[in-house]
Amino acid sequence: MTSHAPALRREHSHVFDDGNPLAERNTRWAVMLTAGMMAIEIAGGWLFNSMALLADGWHMSSHALALGLSVLAYAAARRLAKDRRFSLGTWKIEVLAGYTSAVLLVLVAALMLFQSAERLLNPSPIHYNQAIAIGLVGLGVNLLCAWLLRDGGHHHHHGHEHSHDHHHDLNLRSAYLHVIADAATSLLAIVALFGGKLWGANWLDPLMGIVGAVMVAAWAYSLMRDSGKILLDAEMDAPVADDIRQALAESGHALNLTDLHLGRIGKGKYHCVIALSSADRTLTADRVRQLLAVHHELVHVTVEINRPPLAQGVVLFRQNDLA
Repeated sequence: MTSHAPALRREHSHVFDDGNPLAERNTRWAVMLTAGMMAIEIAGGWLFNSMALLADGWHMSSHALALGLSVLAYAAARRLAKDRRFSLGTWKIEVLAGYTSAVLLVLVAALMLFQSAERLLNPSPIHYNQAIAIGLVGLGVNLLCAWLLRDGGHHHHHGHEHSHDHHHDLNLRSAYLHVIADAATSLLAIVALFGGKLWGANWLDPLMGIVGAVMVAAWAYSLMRDSGKILLDAEMDAPVADDIRQALAESGHALNLTDLHLGRIGKGKYHCVIALSSADRTLTADRVRQLLAVHHELVHVTVEINRPPLAQGVVLFRQNDLA
């Protein structure tokens, strides 16, 4: 028997983030440079007994880990972009990589703190000349990585957007800030080693190791906070939420906003679910989307309109307009 059921309309694309090929390529280079320098600094720290140098190596390892996870996330997000299981796109794979990196960084910071405190209580001789040479090379690698990631392969967008809600690559921006933190840690290690060599202040070396541990922990907390907020859809304090309320309030239609859900699904891009109650028959889902069209960060909008009962005892007529 031939079925005459109407064919379902083809679903629209759920690829909301186009990726960042330039950022991915530059990040690969940064990973290779950083991983090589990380191995040299950690080995040099152990061989020449410099806790500051060792701490800088561990700090650089955290940077290599963060960038390595970012590269893998770029590849996974690109490969799975058209997988229908991801109904809101694959951008959060990159965010999940950042969160995972932050959790591991907390462990790295704890290890650095423990080793530095132990060295502070039980000092031992340091081979300053060799350690300083490695520290200077490490600083150079950090500055080179910062140059590679200086613009992050950013794609600049124009139009309606909030100055603080930019469209830059979240992972790469975090990586760039981390490179700057790495450079600062390398500089601290070099200062500590020169202080020990010139003035005999051996305590500066483990002290700078502790400072480096605090910097790693602070960066890890910042990344965990920002990525966790996105993963948990804790976005109702974003400016675009107030923009949605304002646009509906100034629409000229008699309506009540009964529910609003907001989540980020790309760099500076959001999806929202809006539930309204209105007796105004001219207010449709398409009209609501038209009202919100000026806010280009809203790329996936679902609207539900509930009609109140016409009279007492009349069954509620409900119209669902779904995107």
